Amino acid sequence: MRTLNQKLFCPIAFLLFTLFLAACQPAPTADPTAPATPAVEAEADPEPPTDPSSMTTTHGGDGATGSLVIYSGRSESLVAPLIAEFTELTGIDVSVRYGGTAEMAATLLEEGDNSPADIFFAQDPGGLGAIDKAGLLEALPADILDKVPARFRSADGTWVGISGRARVVVYNTNSLTPADLPDNIQAFTDPAWNGRIGWAPTNGSFQAMVTAMRHVWGEETTRAWLEGIIANNPVAYPNNTAVVEAVGAGEIEVGFVNHYYLYRFLAEQGESFPARNQFLTSGGPESLLMVSGVGMLDHSPNESNAEKFIEFLLSVTGQQYFASQTFEYPVIDGIIIPSQLPPLAELDAAAIDIPLEAMSDLEGTARLLGDLGLLE
Repeated sequence: MRTLNQKLFCPIAFLLFTLFLAACQPAPTADPTAPATPAVEAEADPEPPTDPSSMTTTHGGDGATGSLVIYSGRSESLVAPLIAEFTELTGIDVSVRYGGTAEMAATLLEEGDNSPADIFFAQDPGGLGAIDKAGLLEALPADILDKVPARFRSADGTWVGISGRARVVVYNTNSLTPADLPDNIQAFTDPAWNGRIGWAPTNGSFQAMVTAMRHVWGEETTRAWLEGIIANNPVAYPNNTAVVEAVGAGEIEVGFVNHYYLYRFLAEQGESFPARNQFLTSGGPESLLMVSGVGMLDHSPNESNAEKFIEFLLSVTGQQYFASQTFEYPVIDGIIIPSQLPPLAELDAAAIDIPLEAMSDLEGTARLLGDLGLLE
């Protein structure tokens, strides 16, 4: 356990988290290989912390074997079916407080040891990293950590990845072919792309990409890239869904998003929807594979149940759910991924090795974006 003086809430961290967006959503099917309408992040503007008493609870019935409290940065429509299945399998009563990862992280920082949370289920490494820096996470058992490769867990063993999302360029197929696209994101600063780009600077996944750029390229090059894109008069959208919709409508020709947003539009509108993903192959931060993850709070009174929940998320059942329903990449072997996705091994060929801990430096990213007027 860590001591209380390691867990003092920092107002700067709270401000940062109110700027850092995210969350997620969807719908399950019994057959993991059957076609399904994919779900994507339920993106929204930051909201103030919710009433701590407002939790959704699933009950284990007469054979209940204790309780568990989860603070979830992934939306109720996404994870509620999995939590209900966990309760049915284990008999554990689960109470969940839902909100954006930013909101939940800020709340945990405020509550410290007084928090009722046993589990923090986050949409991104940044939120988990900030909570870990505050000394709020307990080291996980080796048998849980060993379920996933080292690249999908924190170096200190306090949290573990659950699913992966790749950054891509979504493009309009009526105006562009893959051959028209560069293999790296830096090339989009060329004046030839003036007025053709869409992005979502206030979105958490975009900010995670910029955090990766700062780690790989350094502050000066990252700032120069942002300024280069700004000079090309990009259209700013509130979230990734809006970017993909705009690409399909021909408002813009390309956009910077996570890979799985496209699949909802294809499911709803069919293969004629005029947009597709381009997975960039340069091996830079634009090829980032981001993970959602979970950590166990170090004051958890339900440690055994918390560990069972993490094990469930990393089971074949949990991993197949994310692969089939949200088109996210599993973090364990033996899971069937949708045929529309390039195999993870192909992405790995272009992937860049970015320590997960580097993704927790969100404050510097928020400062940089704010300096450039992108968070207004």
